[in-house]
Amino acid sequence: GATKQWYQRRVREAVVSTQSTGEEIERMVNLAEQFKEEDDAHRERISAKNGLEAYCFNMKSTVDDEKLKDKISEEDKKAILDKCQECLSWLDNNQSATKEEYEHQQKEVEGVCTPIVTKLYAAAGGAPGGMPGGMPGGMPGGMPGG
Repeated sequence: GATKQWYQRRVREAVVSTQSTGEEIERMVNLAEQFKEEDDAHRERISAKNGLEAYCFNMKSTVDDEKLKDKISEEDKKAILDKCQECLSWLDNNQSATKEEYEHQQKEVEGVCTPIVTKLYAAAGGAPGGMPGGMPGGMPGGMPGG
């Protein structure tokens, strides 16, 4: 943010200023590096959060697709919808979770959804166009029988 930009500007000024000590320059360079690491970590955390949210919405959309209603059991559909809704509620209540917590939630949702979607994909394999929207996150373990 603004504080980071101020430090970066001060680093540049310090480098060209003959009055700045080597110690001051080193301190400012270290601060700039620290801000970069914090920015990178924040970006990774937000990416994990957005990926989890997108996966849940994609899965809900997949099982609600009209073309698939005859290919998925109510039990499997309910399992996916319930797990995705549970995860989305968790997301709402954990906006500041860590990247690792988001990744853990992603594995939990995938653990429920992947076996059902793999089975669904096999059942829909003869349908024109295959799975609508493709497989969220790619086909786990590659294509069956391929």
